[in-house]
Amino acid sequence: MEELRNIGYLSGMNNVITGLVSGLIIAVVLLLLGLWLASKSQLKKKEREIQKYKNMLAERMELETDGLSKLRTENEELKKCNENLRVSLLAFRDKPGRKEMEMLQIMQKAVERLSLNSPGFAPAWQAAMKESEEEFKKVYSGFLPFIKRHISKPTDAEVIDVDENS
Repeated sequence: MEELRNIGYLSGMNNVITGLVSGLIIAVVLLLLGLWLASKSQLKKKEREIQKYKNMLAERMELETDGLSKLRTENEELKKCNENLRVSLLAFRDKPGRKEMEMLQIMQKAVERLSLNSPGFAPAWQAAMKESEEEFKKVYSGFLPFIKRHISKPTDAEVIDVDENS
């Protein structure tokens, strides 16, 4: 009888162990299935993020390419404009009367410097300028004959000899 009891006990124990092992197997399978689904979900999430970054990178590269092409065309246009301005400036410098205007400006600067640096020069210079202006007004108004415009008359200025030895 004891054997029957042991058999009943063992068979009850067998059922418990079988149930426990079956439950553990089912739990492990469900746990592995859950981990697999979670990893698959994370993988899809990462793939979507990678695709989003790829799209962002493609858009940025396209924008930068467009920007660079615009900059290149603008640079070429500016180079052409610069060359045109350089040629125009050279042509402007070669216009008739331009050299005389430059010389006049150089002389004006020299007179200004001389007026500032030399005492006594300024009043004499101003008087000579006023006389010359009045004479020019008379010539161009027709008061003085046309011939005097082109033929200079001798002046009262004294010529100073400077010895090179002294």
